Amino acid sequence: MVLHADESHPLIDSQEAIPSKNEIVMDPTLLIKLGRWQWWFLVAINIFFLLVGQAAAVLLGRFYYDQGGNSKWMATLVQTAAFPVLVIPLYFLPSQKDQSTSSTSSSPKVLALIYFFLGLVIAGDNWLYSTGLLYLSASTYSIISSTQLAFNAVFSYFINSQKFSALIFNSVIVLSLSVALIGVNDDSDGPAGVSTQKHIIGFICTLAASAIYSLLLSLMQLTFQKVLKKETFSVVLQMQIFTALVASCASLVGLFASGEWKTLHGEMESFGKGRVSYVMTLVGTAVSWQVCSVGVVGLIFVVSSLFSNVISTLSLAVTPIAAVIAFHDKMNGVKVIAMLMAIWGSASYIYQNYLDDAKARRAVADVSESHTA
Repeated sequence: MVLHADESHPLIDSQEAIPSKNEIVMDPTLLIKLGRWQWWFLVAINIFFLLVGQAAAVLLGRFYYDQGGNSKWMATLVQTAAFPVLVIPLYFLPSQKDQSTSSTSSSPKVLALIYFFLGLVIAGDNWLYSTGLLYLSASTYSIISSTQLAFNAVFSYFINSQKFSALIFNSVIVLSLSVALIGVNDDSDGPAGVSTQKHIIGFICTLAASAIYSLLLSLMQLTFQKVLKKETFSVVLQMQIFTALVASCASLVGLFASGEWKTLHGEMESFGKGRVSYVMTLVGTAVSWQVCSVGVVGLIFVVSSLFSNVISTLSLAVTPIAAVIAFHDKMNGVKVIAMLMAIWGSASYIYQNYLDDAKARRAVADVSESHTA
């Protein structure tokens, strides 16, 4: 899964307006430099990358298992292994270099320890997601994963001192009920050959992964607040790159320590669609996660990390539709209701972000007017 931070709102400059208690703020000059249509175009492009990348990665991950793939550590590795392909080239673009001129007072040792810890947790979290996807259909997996937004709201409240508005509370309740419906649905379908016990394990692993992922978001936010003291485009990319590097190394260790590396040749030979398809599936999954990563980082830079998280969760809420088309997943009445509730819960969070965005834009406009007066 792609990791990114969560925040209250980034659009109000800390020198010109008073943010909330633990709020990370970003430079609002992008809003001033870009025209309205240019800004919306960038937002739309990044939303497209995030939605398509994440949906494709989930569907390809399910395809890998359906065609005979069985290595959970390989499925874990591909979630972060391709980070140099798209993330590092972006970091060296001149426009992004200019964004990273300021330095932080944090010592390299402290940052290395933070990246190492977060990277290990990301690897473990990705393994839980891979296990969940092994034992669940793509549609069920996606609906359960959408609860990360509800967990995120709870962890942000306790760890990051963020406000718990009525809309966010509604989102938490609705998303929780959505997963509860999936949990009590005796007719919930799963991949062929998966027992009820393994289906339950997949449910628990996916739910636990969503909770840990949300905890990671809050811990990352705490790192931006207390250690890095900023959340510029380059800083977000650095966090993405180094944690992905650690997570990839940890996944490789898990692949060899578990002995699953011995089965990879047999997997490739017996893969349902052939050896070339096996390689292309793994490569496509890895690249899809990085396309998603570009969308995530782009939305953090152009709008906010909260908005990026919301769109990511919304993608998980609508991925079941793609799963029905690609894999003919069964969508009984309970799963349809659960999916609609997940979309409703995500929409509540989005609307809260819209209200915060409108408030921040008014504050930026007021500051600009006061400077020109």
